[in-house]
Amino acid sequence: MAWASGQQTFGSLVRGDIAEAMNAVKQIGDDILQKIAGRVLHLPTFTHGKSEQRQRWFARGYESGEMRACDTFIAERLWAFRAGNHAL
Repeated sequence: MAWASGQQTFGSLVRGDIAEAMNAVKQIGDDILQKIAGRVLHLPTFTHGKSEQRQRWFARGYESGEMRACDTFIAERLWAFRAGNHAL
């Protein structure tokens, strides 16, 4: 996220760090965790977002370098899937 963008500026990231971070946020998405647990996906129980959402928010923060760009607490559309829009 934005922190990683700052680390790039200081040269502390090495080749593959961002790809590894993107894979990490993918692996802890609620959809992946429920699949691993052998559960049927139940969107209303998601508390941390789908893998795709987590990757998108990480990328927004990383690309912009701004914490507010990846502030999920102020996002209007973050939890829109609870209202039936499962494409977010």
